[in-house]
Amino acid sequence: MEVARGDGRMTRKGVPVRSEDLDRVAAHALALVPDGARVGLGSGRAAQAFVRALGARVGEGLSVRGVPTSEETAVLARAVGIPLVDLDETLLDLTVDGADEVDPDLNLIKGYGGALVRERIVAAASRRQVILVTADKLVPRLGARGRLPVEIIPLARPLCQTRLATLGCRPGLRTEAPSGEPFVSDNGNLILDCAIDPLDDPGALEHAIRRIAGVVDTGLFLGTAHTVLIAEAGAVRTLRARSITS
Repeated sequence: MEVARGDGRMTRKGVPVRSEDLDRVAAHALALVPDGARVGLGSGRAAQAFVRALGARVGEGLSVRGVPTSEETAVLARAVGIPLVDLDETLLDLTVDGADEVDPDLNLIKGYGGALVRERIVAAASRRQVILVTADKLVPRLGARGRLPVEIIPLARPLCQTRLATLGCRPGLRTEAPSGEPFVSDNGNLILDCAIDPLDDPGALEHAIRRIAGVVDTGLFLGTAHTVLIAEAGAVRTLRARSITS
């Protein structure tokens, strides 16, 4: 099975994500960015809305420096005037990113856009991870949308596919549409999109997948989100984590 890379513009119910919802939640996230902040810049449509809004504030005089989680985000950030820097020993003030699933404990599945490894690194180098989503991304259990990205070393593809299958995951190589060529991450790796059922124990699955030789990272982001901003019903709702494990 091969999985074509999607553009993320539709909800799981087939309803288009409205740009005004993304703009609304991005505007709320701007209030969390102090002058002089070092900010991790996420990937995906919600994060791109934030980058555009942040660029507008930079044009009005806000001083920030950004660390992008993907080459695509870096291109956008430069285009809207956000100065970019590399990671160093100093923690970022916050990272603002999106997610593909959010459960009631603010655990996440990320990686539909293919930037999961850099998203994890930048989030780990930040004091706070702020997640922007529309209400369709809220799920009762992770895996409800039936897809878990896993980034792998190309050499390890046969091994990873076999071992993932033994864990009950049904791995398919992510490809580019319409060419059908394998999708290659910014890190030069492949992504296996695993068909999964809703997870009873996402932590156990994450641990098992990470033990497979050749796996670089999984889309399970457990205990990383400090704040989730949700655009719904013409407003923005804020959820905050009770505790952070990483």
